[in-house]
Amino acid sequence: MPMHLALDHDGLILSAGATLNRLMGEGGLVGARFADHFDLRHEAGAATVPGLLATSGARLQLGARGRADLAFRGLAVPMGPGEGALVNLSFGIGVVEAVRRFALTEADFAPTDLTVELLYLYEAKTAVLDELRALNARLQGDKVVAEEQALTDALTGLRNRRGLDLAAEVVADPDFALVHLDLDLFKQVNDEMGHAAGDHVLLVVARILREESRKGDTVARIGGDEFVILMPGLTDPAAALTRVERIIARLSEPIDYADAQARIGASAGVVLSSTADGADMTRLLAQADAALYVAKRAGRGRAFLWGPDMAVE
Repeated sequence: MPMHLALDHDGLILSAGATLNRLMGEGGLVGARFADHFDLRHEAGAATVPGLLATSGARLQLGARGRADLAFRGLAVPMGPGEGALVNLSFGIGVVEAVRRFALTEADFAPTDLTVELLYLYEAKTAVLDELRALNARLQGDKVVAEEQALTDALTGLRNRRGLDLAAEVVADPDFALVHLDLDLFKQVNDEMGHAAGDHVLLVVARILREESRKGDTVARIGGDEFVILMPGLTDPAAALTRVERIIARLSEPIDYADAQARIGASAGVVLSSTADGADMTRLLAQADAALYVAKRAGRGRAFLWGPDMAVE
C-alpha cells in the first residue's frame, strides 16, 4: 500500500509505502523512529506511540513534523502483543488539495482505497461543472449574438430601426442632429443592373456612411434605400448641413461593379432636437422626412434643415 507504515513495539518504522516515503523527503522512513517524523494525536486528545501500539483500531490524526502543510488521517491496527502495529494513512478530506499539490496519481493509492472513488467522483464533478460553465458561456454568447442580430440590418451590418430607437433612448447628450437620407436613382440600378448590383451599392453606401460618422454616431438602415444618422452633440445648423453635404458628395461618385459603374445620389432631411420642442423619436423622424421631401422636390442631391413651415404628416 503506497500510504502505510509498519512499526515494531518500540516505534521503529519497519516499512513504509512508496508514496509516503516520497512525501516525507529523501532518505526514506525505514529504520527511523516514528516520533521523529510524525506528530501523533488521537481524535480524543494527545496520544503516544506506546498508546498507539496498544490500542486496537485507533483512529489517528497525524502531522508531518516540521511540515505544517502535510497532514494525514489514519487507522492503526496492532499486529499482536509486543509485535508493533500497522498504520494505514490517507489525506482525509484534504485529498483533492494533496493530489494537486503533490502531483499524485492512481498509483499513489491502493485500488481498494475509497480515496480513489472520491477522486473519480471529484474528477467527474469537475468535468460536469467545466462542461456546464462552457455551455453557459456558449449560451451567453449565443444570447449576445442574438441580441446583436435583432438590432442589426442583415445586409449592411448597420443598425436597423429597432437599433436606432435603442440608440436614441440611451444617447447621453439630449441635443443631437437627426438625418434622414434617401438614395436617388437607386431603383434604376436595381432595374438595369440587377439586385446583386443593388446590394453591392448598398454595401458601399454603408461603408461611406461609417467613414463619415464620428465615434458615438449611430448609422441605421431603416428601409430599402433609406438611412438615418443620429449625431449626438451636433446643435449647429450650418455644421450639420456641411457634414450631410459632404456625405451626399461622396455618394454621388460612381460605384464600380463588375465591368460597369453604378451611379446614384442622395437627398437628405435634417432636424435638430434642440429646435423640435422635446419631440420624441417618431416625431423627429417625421420632421426629418418632411425636410427630405422638400429636398427631393428641389431637385435631389440636396440637404434641407427642417423648419416649422414644413408640413409633417
